[in-house]
Amino acid sequence: MRHTISVLVENKFGVLARVAGLFSGRGYNIDSLNVGETEDPSISRMTIVARGDDRVLEQIMKQLNKLIDVIKVTDFTSEEHIERELVLIKVSANAKTRSEIIQLADIFRSSIVDVSHESLVISATGDESKINALIEMLKSYGIREIARSGKVAISRGR
Repeated sequence: MRHTISVLVENKFGVLARVAGLFSGRGYNIDSLNVGETEDPSISRMTIVARGDDRVLEQIMKQLNKLIDVIKVTDFTSEEHIERELVLIKVSANAKTRSEIIQLADIFRSSIVDVSHESLVISATGDESKINALIEMLKSYGIREIARSGKVAISRGR
C-alpha cells in the first residue's frame, strides 16, 4: 500500500538525513521525498511517499515522532488531503509535430516553458494520474528527459 506522510520538522542541518535514515535503516524504500519551508522559516514540511504494510508504517511513524527535531507526523493515506506534483518534460519536436504537442499541452492545462529547434519543454502540475497520462501521451513524440518533483500534500479544511 502507498502512504503519503507529512512531517513537520525544525529547519535544521541534518534533519533530512535522520528522517531518511529511519526509512533506509528498516529497508523501507521512499518513492518520493519533497522538502520545503512552511509559512514559518524555522519549520519545514517533508512530504514522503512510501510503499509498505500498515504495521511497518506504524513503527516508522512512532520512530519519527521520537526524533527531537520532528514537530508533527501525519499519514494522509486515510485523511482528506490535496496533493500535487510538478513535472518538466523535454520532448522532441520538429516543424511537423510542434503544433500537435502544443495542443496536447493545452489540453492538460500545462505550459510550454522552453522552445528550441529540436525540442519543447512542458511544465505541468497536477495529481499523479494526470502527470502519468500526460507522459504517456507524449511518449510517441519522443521524450528526451523528465524531471518530477514528487508529491507535495496538505490537509483539507481547517
